[in-house]
Amino acid sequence: MAILEVEHINKKFDRTEVLKDISFSLEQGQVLSIIGSSGSGKTTLLRCLNFLETPDVGIIRVNGETLFDAGNEMTKQENEIRKKRLHFGLVFQSFNLFPQYTALENVMLAKELLAKAQPDYKKNKKKIHSEIEKLGRKLLTQMGLAERMDNYPHQLSGGQCQRVAIARALAMKPDILCFDEPTSALDPELTGEVLKVIKGLADQRTTMIIVTHEMAFARDVSDQVLFMDGGTILEQGTPEEVFEHPKEERTRQFLSRFTKEQ
Repeated sequence: MAILEVEHINKKFDRTEVLKDISFSLEQGQVLSIIGSSGSGKTTLLRCLNFLETPDVGIIRVNGETLFDAGNEMTKQENEIRKKRLHFGLVFQSFNLFPQYTALENVMLAKELLAKAQPDYKKNKKKIHSEIEKLGRKLLTQMGLAERMDNYPHQLSGGQCQRVAIARALAMKPDILCFDEPTSALDPELTGEVLKVIKGLADQRTTMIIVTHEMAFARDVSDQVLFMDGGTILEQGTPEEVFEHPKEERTRQFLSRFTKEQ
């Protein structure tokens, strides 16, 4: 059974139709890359999946559970939306770390806030904090940042900040980890270290959706690729199908431009 099912998602901003009848599914352990020109709707789709935007039409299911149905007002309530966001972890292109907290504190923060809302938190405060800190240290070590845990964001490179952001998302143990152009804010020499981390997560069969302009990386790491154009999914398939044997002329034009830029 698919871990994620997206059916007929539409989204408008004023009179501009940004997403048009978006449907796809994703199996557990797969990596889905979403490619396309700027303005094609890639980021809006990712924001809809993370409930940072509300689709006008459509259904989103995770593990067979309907998280959102535009025809069901119960699924649109804010308290329900907050719970449903926990199924997804989102890594932003601009890191979005809190400057007043260390790397470790940034990773621990959301998990601790969630724990404080639980009825048994005060009774088990020390134990819970210890477990969250242990997880944070483990994840930062996994990101190659064992020596940087006590550094603040301004003391870290862009690549290191993005790896902290990845660790923060992983700390919440989401079903699906999402990346919104994770290397677009990085200098070229720092891009490789972040892509290496994402590749490592893919090798561990972490379920991921990646919006990216890194075509070679998308081809290498993905199980599925969606090519978006004008708010629609114009083409989808395996990396070989989309990159090597595209069916649509628009896809061929887009990939040809990428090849020339390389």
